[in-house]
Amino acid sequence: MIEPVYEYDPAQALDEPEAIAVFIADALDTGDAAYIAEAMGVVARAKGMSRLAKETGLAREHLYKSFSKRGNPTLKTMLLVMRALGVDLTARARAQ
Repeated sequence: MIEPVYEYDPAQALDEPEAIAVFIADALDTGDAAYIAEAMGVVARAKGMSRLAKETGLAREHLYKSFSKRGNPTLKTMLLVMRALGVDLTARARAQ
């Protein structure tokens, strides 16, 4: 018997700042810039790209491009978006 495969969109579960923070922290822990940009794109879609563009003052197209698989967002873009999402970018000492 073949079981059906369902598509899952993680953006649907990202409705609270705490969930967004955990999702972004997990992406940052990978150290993979492309994965981090893509994860930020998922979060941006969850918030609403038009709404995020309005809150950050960045063009919607810029957000889509920055947070795609091939995106390379600037630190300025990351900070603006994270602030609009209600999360902070923080640093912690790495376990030795």
